[in-house]
Amino acid sequence: MTRGSTLSAHRPHLTGRLPIPAQTRTPPATLVDTFNAVPAEEALESLLTCLNSLCWARRVADHRPYPTVDALLAASDEAAYDLAPADLAEALAAESLPALPADAYEAAHLALDAAHAAYEARFGHVFVICLDGVPPRETLDVVLESIRSRLTNDPEDERVVAAEELRRLARQRLLEALRGAGL
Repeated sequence: MTRGSTLSAHRPHLTGRLPIPAQTRTPPATLVDTFNAVPAEEALESLLTCLNSLCWARRVADHRPYPTVDALLAASDEAAYDLAPADLAEALAAESLPALPADAYEAAHLALDAAHAAYEARFGHVFVICLDGVPPRETLDVVLESIRSRLTNDPEDERVVAAEELRRLARQRLLEALRGAGL
């Protein structure tokens, strides 16, 4: 007795149903994928809101695509470390003073205004500080202490500190832009 194929006997008959296709879905775009995909001019404009240095923004935008957010942040850091004095001055000129908490006393505003004026008179630019991770209730104390401490720096040392604070601000703002604007 010859035995025939039993394969068809074990295969269910699925009329009117489609076979399950191979996995064809693409994973959702990541934040860095979105940043990589925007037109160059749009990327440049977004970057300039993070740090107002055309040199820094062009360098970060021109090196797209980035494989990960960490790679983008590393490129941002490297570009910030390489800012020439003129680029640093350009970035500092666009910065504003850190905001005080809404419930700060008038005396605190006066103290901060005086400290800022002394800082600007000594160094020729606005005081910059990255307050990432500082609780709002401690902002005033941290800013005042930092200004007082940094007023003792010589101008070259303060340029290095200000450049580091700008780098940290750019990194923080870039992360916020990626999360908030879908970049």
